[in-house]
Amino acid sequence: MLLTSGGFLGKSNKLYKFPIKEVKFFNSLLELRERKGFVVISYKLSEETLGVKVKASSFPPIVLVEVGEPVEVEIGPKPFKLSLQGFSLNKEVYIERIRRIKEEIEKGTVYQLNLSTRMDFKLEGSPLDLFLKFFERQPTPYAFSLDLRDFYILSGSMELFLEKKGGLIKSKPIKGTAESEEVLQNSQKDKAENLMILDMMRNDLSRVAKVGSVKVEELFKVEKYATLCQMHSTVVAQTDKDLEEILLNTFPPASVTGAPKKKAVELIDDLEPHPRDYYCGCAGFVWNEDFTLCVLIRTAFGIGQDLSYYAGSGIVYDSDEEKEWEETLSKAKAFWSM
Repeated sequence: MLLTSGGFLGKSNKLYKFPIKEVKFFNSLLELRERKGFVVISYKLSEETLGVKVKASSFPPIVLVEVGEPVEVEIGPKPFKLSLQGFSLNKEVYIERIRRIKEEIEKGTVYQLNLSTRMDFKLEGSPLDLFLKFFERQPTPYAFSLDLRDFYILSGSMELFLEKKGGLIKSKPIKGTAESEEVLQNSQKDKAENLMILDMMRNDLSRVAKVGSVKVEELFKVEKYATLCQMHSTVVAQTDKDLEEILLNTFPPASVTGAPKKKAVELIDDLEPHPRDYYCGCAGFVWNEDFTLCVLIRTAFGIGQDLSYYAGSGIVYDSDEEKEWEETLSKAKAFWSM
């Protein structure tokens, strides 16, 4: 079953159910040519776009779901229990990794890097009910639940990676997280980090854009959600390229890797003991030449009772280690009541 929030359809944050006609699995972005449906693309595809080896498990790199017409639904969650089993990087190790990143920044290896931890859980109940509670606690425009029986993916993403309508392409990278709008608006650190990622996205889009068409529409805009506030900027361009060429030049998303991107992905794989798999990949609908893809943040996936949720933070030279850990935990509040 596929449930998505209305943001994928240009509608309000209500839930829509799509009948599944067929599910296909692919290994390369080139296999998406002229495909239509709901697609999930693993972070593993960084190997194809950047030529960088990354950890991966047995989850298929690309899932394509051919769907029928959506129906708006209102479903209440049934009781379930979610029990934390542990972190791939606990607080002590996460802080140690931040210090290592700062050393690499001092050397000039990277300027910014996104570091994540994996939270492993046992679920007593249905993944659907977990998703419904997740969405109830924090409705987001690009939330979805995809249950394929063999495995399932749940996401509460609020970040637009790429949207193409006709010849116009748009991206809204998020950098900056806090409990209040005022804190974000007054944070020079968050603004500097946001600007760094925006510049990366401008550079990525320039590879597929018509000359002179890349423009910044919004800068440092803060959106308020139920458990936190996020800062994003918006960049647009004109393009005549297709989905595969655009993804080959922009994937993985800049906001969840770092700068420069290739070196950041190499360092992430060294620092993180877990494979990211679908986390930090992208997902959404492809309709003929147009598409809407979110960044797979606030995302969990699993098999049966075993599932993992991922969260991270962007590290720069003046990052406060304790605050970065607190920010990471804040991104799990809507998913799991700590």
